Amino acid sequence: MDDFASRLATVHDSIAAAARRAGRDPAEIELLAVSKTHPAEAIQAAMKAGITLFGENKVQEARVKIEELGRGVWHLIGHLQANKARDAVRLFDSIDSVDRADLAGEINHRANAFGKIQNVLLQVNVAGESTKFGCAPDAARALAEAINALPRLCLRGLMTIAPYSPEPEKSRPHFSALRILRDRIETDSGLRLPVLSMGMSGDFAIAIEEGSTCVRIGSALFGERLKLKQRRIEEGG
Repeated sequence: MDDFASRLATVHDSIAAAARRAGRDPAEIELLAVSKTHPAEAIQAAMKAGITLFGENKVQEARVKIEELGRGVWHLIGHLQANKARDAVRLFDSIDSVDRADLAGEINHRANAFGKIQNVLLQVNVAGESTKFGCAPDAARALAEAINALPRLCLRGLMTIAPYSPEPEKSRPHFSALRILRDRIETDSGLRLPVLSMGMSGDFAIAIEEGSTCVRIGSALFGERLKLKQRRIEEGG
């Protein structure tokens, strides 16, 4: 608990410093704690420290945690297969990885069955990486308009994952590109897309400087993912 509180304070300080450099109010930026691969006990410690927003990658893993812990606002940040849309709509307050029209249609269908308005983000593969999901930037406006037309979906903004680099500054062009894309979509379509979800533990300060409204922080809060830690132990690292 003390370790988590210390890490959380460091992250909050870094968020505030980045916001000040950009002339922004730190209160504009949400902290989404990425709890994937971490046990319920770690999430409970985060809740006690005041964290309310949690991000999970897999529906199956999240189901166990959400049903055990209940409280909190839960975001699905990992790739979603259409055949898991029903459980995703049931479990998550926001689905942040919508990247194709057929998936949006299935989420809308499931949300209608639950009598729910489902918050979503449109995931954009800004860098065009073949290993990552997300729609192409030049397809984002049409897909955003298609999502917005679905009555049970509330499109709140865009999400991206920058290519990994040990140099955070290399993420800046990708974050800037998402902000520019969002602004262009708003201007051309009249849609209101207030959320820019971008930036993770290694590059969130750069993302904030480029306009992020939601940073997704995992290892800086919870430490190494359990699988990575176990692998290093097995390898003698």
